[in-house]
Amino acid sequence: MHEPNILESNVRSYSRSFPEKFNKAYGAKLYAANGKAYIDFLSGAGALNYGHNNPILKKSLLEYIKNDGVTHSLDMSTSAKDNFIKIFNDFILAPRNMKYRLQFTGPTGTNAVEAAIKTAMLATGRSRMFSFTNSFHGMTLGSLQLTANKYYRDGLKLSNSFNTFMPYDGYINNSIGYLEKLLQDPASGVDIPAGIIVETIQGEGGVNTASKEWLQALQQLCKKHGILFIIDDIQVGCGRTGTFFSFEDYKLDPDIIVLSKSLSGYGLPMAIVLLKEQHDIWEPGQHNGTFRGNNLAFITASQAINTYWKTSDFELETKNKSIFFFRAINEVIQTLNLQELISVKGRGMIAGLSFKFENLANEVSKEAFLRGLIIETCGPKNNVLKLLPPINTANTLLAQGCEILSESIKAVLMKNNVRKIA
Repeated sequence: MHEPNILESNVRSYSRSFPEKFNKAYGAKLYAANGKAYIDFLSGAGALNYGHNNPILKKSLLEYIKNDGVTHSLDMSTSAKDNFIKIFNDFILAPRNMKYRLQFTGPTGTNAVEAAIKTAMLATGRSRMFSFTNSFHGMTLGSLQLTANKYYRDGLKLSNSFNTFMPYDGYINNSIGYLEKLLQDPASGVDIPAGIIVETIQGEGGVNTASKEWLQALQQLCKKHGILFIIDDIQVGCGRTGTFFSFEDYKLDPDIIVLSKSLSGYGLPMAIVLLKEQHDIWEPGQHNGTFRGNNLAFITASQAINTYWKTSDFELETKNKSIFFFRAINEVIQTLNLQELISVKGRGMIAGLSFKFENLANEVSKEAFLRGLIIETCGPKNNVLKLLPPINTANTLLAQGCEILSESIKAVLMKNNVRKIA
């Protein structure tokens, strides 16, 4: 009998980083088949903002299944779908004075990005896109052309790419001025794009955070040139930064927003495109897919909104938790006197620890796993640890995870003789 990892494709990755067989999960913890518990600072790469097997969401899901609720319905109307649309509008869009139509795409983030690309091109009649250095927008061929990391595009020879990469905030001085000059100069060789897609925080790219001023300037540039302003809120939306959308405190008004990951709240696949009415130029069935109607995800998504987003209480709680979380992280760096070796990035409940020397982040991730903490690396050189716990994790468990992180960093630096640790 073959072992499962022998039969599975070489493309698997997380099972290599975290070589354990898991059979149970609850809240912010994963449990291996041998009973060992792990604190989860990965959260399904941001798909589990409310933790594993959230009991409130699970109850609504089990009740729906028990009553023979519709599971699959293409894009037909169902009670689960109509209820989600109403709840999403009533408690997410309307209180924020946001007016969008909802397009249900295939169930993953990359499906939503593909639809956003097509929408921008159809709405403007243009055929090019701009994305940014260190960006990540998905792995299907369209969204992959918007993804900057060379590793993912290697060997595919995307010679007919419709995308141009531009410098993200902080990549060069005055990156907005650079974009403006390219767009104004008829001899720049750069055509005005249909859309510009941006992450307010680049998760996979290294937890790089764009400033309010930069994002506002980017939006103004898009308006000036008739470019659709698209925000990819797949990983850092749905409450990850404290507010439901990551850009709420920045007073932005995107033409298109893409959401997925924690939208269902339960780890069930679900993705939507929010688009302004004037950009909804689709003909019926012009963009379709068999799995546009995950009714099980509609149930848990509706329950998540009802539970956490009807009032501002959860938002305030998350913002307070973020203060505690970043204080605990910074205490790790300060206690070990590592300010010159490690810098802290991020906001809300996504944090990045950027290591001065390559390979150390990966070694710390491995050491932390041995000690019972799951944490992944990111960035172009995998030199950033990305901390992504469920946003409702108890402070005591956040502190415990940070203590494991501290011991793991200390062990790796001593092993590599980077410098003496007090």
